[in-house]
Amino acid sequence: MASKSLLTRLALCGLLSTGFAASFASAAFAASDLIKEYDKDNDGTLDLAEAKAAAAAEFDTLNKDSDDTLDRRETKGVIGKGEFVAGDPDKDGTLDKAEYLSIVEKLFKAADKDNDGTLDAKELETRAGHALEKLID
Repeated sequence: MASKSLLTRLALCGLLSTGFAASFASAAFAASDLIKEYDKDNDGTLDLAEAKAAAAAEFDTLNKDSDDTLDRRETKGVIGKGEFVAGDPDKDGTLDKAEYLSIVEKLFKAADKDNDGTLDAKELETRAGHALEKLID
């Protein structure tokens, strides 16, 4: 008969693996939902134009002070400090819409692992894909 300690460890492993599976399924579901929401040509993927259109709308939502730029405060939780600085080539401490969309394009290309010009749910599950999701939704 197995000891209590072994049974406890096995139960814990089972719970952890179930949690990981649920987390993965939830993330995949979120990516497919994102595609469904912004996939205007209904091909089951996001192309760069669709991603940029969604990102442009998100920029407008984030722009709380309606000054046509985003400062670090407005992008908190959306763009990391390093990415913000890299995306601000004029070093004015803000991102205009073109600079914001430039970051979107960079992340899109990084997530497009098969270089087909579109992102599927699997590609949205990459680090670049997750960062892109924050910028468009």
